Amino acid sequence: MRLKGKVCLVTGAGAGIGEAIAVRFAEEGAQLVLNDLHEAAGNAVLDRIKSAGVLVVGDVSREETARRMADAAMREFGGIDVVVNNAADFTQKSVEHAEPADWERVFGVNVFGSAYVIKHAIPHMKSRGGSIVNVASMSGLIAQPDFATYNASKGAVLTMTKCLAMDLAKYNIRANAICPGCILTSASYREIERLGLTFEQWRDRVAPLHLLNRLGDPVEVANPAVFLASDESSFITGTHLLVDGGYTAH
Repeated sequence: MRLKGKVCLVTGAGAGIGEAIAVRFAEEGAQLVLNDLHEAAGNAVLDRIKSAGVLVVGDVSREETARRMADAAMREFGGIDVVVNNAADFTQKSVEHAEPADWERVFGVNVFGSAYVIKHAIPHMKSRGGSIVNVASMSGLIAQPDFATYNASKGAVLTMTKCLAMDLAKYNIRANAICPGCILTSASYREIERLGLTFEQWRDRVAPLHLLNRLGDPVEVANPAVFLASDESSFITGTHLLVDGGYTAH
């Protein structure tokens, strides 16, 4: 088991990519502190993994949630080895149309939330080393129409990841990011509804943008997360891994 005995914090674990990461980490022997906004969804994942795990319900854009996650890890498992920042806000607007509340929300979750969780985990990781895995996005590397709020936040996550790698290397704490392409999750269906399309219309529009001509599955992001969290990636830090089906290779 590649994560046996490792204590792992996973935010946004109640559905989609976060759920897939929690399941794969459990399969690899991790002890899990999961977070989600929705208690029922988080508990359903705990029931599914049937392994050592606790749930901390809350919004990661509030620092208190991050503090409670770290406290739960120390109380239940006595340490922290891995942080996976997966919780995300998908506010997608152009600069022209974004209101202050839009910027505050998308940066609050995607950037500040990730920073808060890391901030409260670091003191417990310094003595043992570990791995930080930030789920960013291919959108942090490219321009997309009317996506300025979201893309800017994910670009910030990528730069923060590099800074973390530099600052924490002396403690043998590695920091890397995963950049998914279009992964089929509940967020996809919200986007389909916003655009007024059928699933087939949306799929036929989006899938060909990827060289593999299909959408990704959450487990196809979870598997690279296992790699970056494990000792198999022990000489990898300060970089990002594209999991985008070739979208950005055009």
